[in-house]
Amino acid sequence: MPTPEQVRTALREVKDPELNLGILELGLVYDVAVAGERGEHVTVTMTLTSPMCPVAPLFKQSVEENVKNIDGVKSVTVDITFDPPWDPHTMASDDVKVMLGLW
Repeated sequence: MPTPEQVRTALREVKDPELNLGILELGLVYDVAVAGERGEHVTVTMTLTSPMCPVAPLFKQSVEENVKNIDGVKSVTVDITFDPPWDPHTMASDDVKVMLGLW
């Protein structure tokens, strides 16, 4: 049965296409839920760095593909939300803040 931790590990491979930084380190992933008798359905709730992201469909597809590669996962839903709005000052890791020049 897949765990939320396994999903987050798979998501480490996904990078924001504009910043080329990991979505977990950027703080773009808000929640990971595993459901079903054997954890076969995964829902990733996340945001984008910009509501007008021109590559949002490809970005979403990358998340889906990485999660579907986990043994036991049969379906993936990626819910994109802008509530709360992404704020790198509070949501990004310290390393990303340094890379973005926020410190």
